[in-house]
Amino acid sequence: MSKLLAPFSVSSLRFYRKFGFFLAFTSLGPFENLFFSSFGLSWIKTRSQFLFFFGSFWLSENAMAELGRLLIYEASRDWLPTVTGEIQSPMAIASVEFVDPREPVVIVPILRAGLALAEHASSILPATKIYHLGLSRDEETLLPTVYLNKLPDKFPEGSRVFVVDPMLATGGTIVAALNLLKERGIRNKQMRVISALAAPPALQKLSERFSGLHVYTGIIDPTVNEKG
Repeated sequence: MSKLLAPFSVSSLRFYRKFGFFLAFTSLGPFENLFFSSFGLSWIKTRSQFLFFFGSFWLSENAMAELGRLLIYEASRDWLPTVTGEIQSPMAIASVEFVDPREPVVIVPILRAGLALAEHASSILPATKIYHLGLSRDEETLLPTVYLNKLPDKFPEGSRVFVVDPMLATGGTIVAALNLLKERGIRNKQMRVISALAAPPALQKLSERFSGLHVYTGIIDPTVNEKG
């Protein structure tokens, strides 16, 4: 997983080979907390589940779930509170470090497409709570409307929230979702966004409105069309 540190452009993509995988490093203007991994996308390609069709891509539900698991794993590292302990292995007692189950961790998939990307979240973080959020977008105005909101009125103190939205295009939907979380006491640094694909308009909005927010995505699309 790569942290993006330089102004974004298609030509600014630089690839480095490390640990047997190609890691791509780039960024979008002032948005320094953007992470993406070409490994996740390459892994799906090698499984023959990544298809190009008239300039668009389609991922099977299985592959989307696996990509979500990879991204959630990366987003969890060095962020969630941990505790140390000991376990009995077949050979000896081993010292281990694991996510503190007493600390509240939340997954918020944006319906419906977010369900596939968040499907394997419990295999990474078994003690999480899931709150569903449904938003639809007007195809003419591109503005989002909330049709389902299962968020609590207030989140427990110190909650860490993963917001799962497969596609960040114009940014209207993800901005509306994050604003709903902030209204319930969640600060920018308590949220992380998981997406399969992100485009500059959405990333620019997130950079300007949510300082300190981290975004983890499988791939960056340099443009969006007139339909967003």
